[in-house]
Amino acid sequence: MRLCEILSVDRILVDGDGGTVRDKPGALRALAEMLSPALGIDKSHVEALLLERERLQSTGIGDGVAIPHTAVEEAETQAAALVLCPKGIDFDAIDGGRVNIVFGVVGPKRATGEHLRTLARISRLLRDTSTRERLVSSESAAAAFELIQINDARAEVKT
Repeated sequence: MRLCEILSVDRILVDGDGGTVRDKPGALRALAEMLSPALGIDKSHVEALLLERERLQSTGIGDGVAIPHTAVEEAETQAAALVLCPKGIDFDAIDGGRVNIVFGVVGPKRATGEHLRTLARISRLLRDTSTRERLVSSESAAAAFELIQINDARAEVKT
């Protein structure tokens, strides 16, 4: 599944001035607010699940990236949301650094394989330093989505 199939422009937040998302709980709240309508699940439930996952171990994987994720019985399909924080936020990342890219994914509990493939695809996308830099410097949600679409197309050609 391509990332642009589970993500949309309206589920991307570019917080250029750092005034909206100030910390990890704020990032998780923003993800839940964007994901809730796509999943048809109450935003407080989505937020609680993401927070619960973070209590197990931070999803801050280093290099300015966090990939909060969870699965929920009520979900019919996977959905993703993206928060871009050019100023960076504390996220308890494994490398101790601040996080600029928070790529959240919520999917159905019954689709573990698909969920893992999506997480791997996000990891591959964000492994590239240049891609991370271009995402973080995106002027708008539309620009960030276009970058992801371009990378999705390149990934399709490689497979």
